[in-house]
Amino acid sequence: MLIGELAERAGTSTRTLRYYETRGLVRPRRSANGYRVYDEAELRVVHEIRALLAVGFDLDDIRPFVACLRAGHSSGDVCPDSVAVLRRKLAEVDDYLDRLGTVRRQLHDQLARAIADREENCLRIRNRPS
Repeated sequence: MLIGELAERAGTSTRTLRYYETRGLVRPRRSANGYRVYDEAELRVVHEIRALLAVGFDLDDIRPFVACLRAGHSSGDVCPDSVAVLRRKLAEVDDYLDRLGTVRRQLHDQLARAIADREENCLRIRNRPS
């Protein structure tokens, strides 16, 4: 298939596919007239790239998954290098969630103090002698 058809089938743009190609993730063949020609395997690679990007991986993180697919595996996440990236990414997400939990608790405490201070100020104003 030509680049336009791959872009349409993958739900992306030809510009994006060319970018993936410059990063070494997508490998077209060239026809006699110089057109990029892709096979079904490249469609699978592009789907893998887009799925991983959608959950926060960067293109360098994605390389082992693409290599795994190119090695003939039905999934890009079964090879040791891919598993290592998954573990690292999960650790990053866990760390981020821990930090978010800390921020959430701080915001909750700050809000509780603000509400308590506001109620205290309102009571003082109401109980002030006229």
